Amino acid sequence: MKRNCSLSPRQALLVYALLSAATLGIALVFTLRGAWMVLAFALVESAAVGAALYYYARHALDRECLRLADGCLLVQRHDGVHSSELRLDPRHTRVTLADLGMRTLVVLEARGQRAEVGRFLVPAARLELAAQLRQALRPGSLLA
Repeated sequence: MKRNCSLSPRQALLVYALLSAATLGIALVFTLRGAWMVLAFALVESAAVGAALYYYARHALDRECLRLADGCLLVQRHDGVHSSELRLDPRHTRVTLADLGMRTLVVLEARGQRAEVGRFLVPAARLELAAQLRQALRPGSLLA
């Protein structure tokens, strides 16, 4: 499951370079004609757009990955530069979804460990994910 993003980090950098070149080019023309304040505002605008695109690019590749193999349910989360990994025992894993609200995530609990997944899914897809996880974990479950 991954974040729905229109631009990859490389494309965001290209958009920023083109936008900044155009903005600073126009500002330079006005500066040469005596309106030096236009350049100051163009620099502030380019810095603000750069900061926003940097944040966007940093989180464009965020994702969650669930793998059920070798007697282990592996939950991987990549958030910006942070990555985490949690191994759950599939025979003791309980799958819950509190309600169908917009912010309700699928909760996986096993032996005191807890993981919330489905951040990038719409509520209907979270409901489907919970059903699929229950089905996949059912054969060896001790929690039936």
